[in-house]
Amino acid sequence: MFQGSYVALITPFRDGAVDEAALRRLVNWHIEQGTHGLVPMGTTGESPTVTQAEHEQVIKIVLEETAGRVPVIAGAGSNNPVESVHYAKLAADLGADAMLCVAGYYNRPSQEGLYQHFHYLHEHSTLPIIIYNIPPRAVVDIKADTLARLAQLPRVVGVKDATGDLTRISQERQLIQKPFSYLSGDDITAIAYNASGGRGCISVTANIAPALCAQLQNACLNGDYQQALSLHEKLVPLHQALFREPNPSGPKYAASLLGLCSEEVRLPLVPLTEATKLEIRQCLERLELL
Repeated sequence: MFQGSYVALITPFRDGAVDEAALRRLVNWHIEQGTHGLVPMGTTGESPTVTQAEHEQVIKIVLEETAGRVPVIAGAGSNNPVESVHYAKLAADLGADAMLCVAGYYNRPSQEGLYQHFHYLHEHSTLPIIIYNIPPRAVVDIKADTLARLAQLPRVVGVKDATGDLTRISQERQLIQKPFSYLSGDDITAIAYNASGGRGCISVTANIAPALCAQLQNACLNGDYQQALSLHEKLVPLHQALFREPNPSGPKYAASLLGLCSEEVRLPLVPLTEATKLEIRQCLERLELL
């Protein structure tokens, strides 16, 4: 079971290339700060705009630097299942603990098409699969009965739920009859998701406030929702500020303020407006992160 605070890891760039030194520093900083696991090459890692070689480079660096200290769920998503299998095999060869696979964005498959997409990945890979359901980006929504059908496959072990629908986990828990890693993909509703049976969050905000995010998830896992709520309310303004403009421009700017990496993003993403930069800086100052 995967549980706790997993960071949807940003990919640091410098002068148009992956900043390997910064990426290695990020891995160690997250482990020192108490992050429970790392998720490189997801949406926040700008996976749509890295090359295949860069995708492979990032996964390799993260796994080398982590060296087994925390679990790594490697992004292996693509709307082309053949490409996804390629990344899945790479992640397995490099020693990843699981892979995160998104629905077939742009293709707009039916529920049967979604099932067959993930079934193909399952039959042509070896790692445990976390299914990433994010309708706002993928256009399509993996319905509860489709996820339950997929959960019958032995290595489909969890879901990253970024649907924004807090009733979804309850529907899925009625249908899925095995231990399953229910992970939120939405920071601002993660505590509510956990209260309905979730076991953690693949978090964007953890890029910036990893210790606070880990403490919140630890409180939930320990059943201390009073403490979790206190931490959540402290983090809400930062959640909102980081998503004021398209992700990951927000967390990358915040990371640059913390001296972790540059704020560089790839087109079609652009740098933040000055108003959002000020809001993020003020949030970091209030949380005493600056």
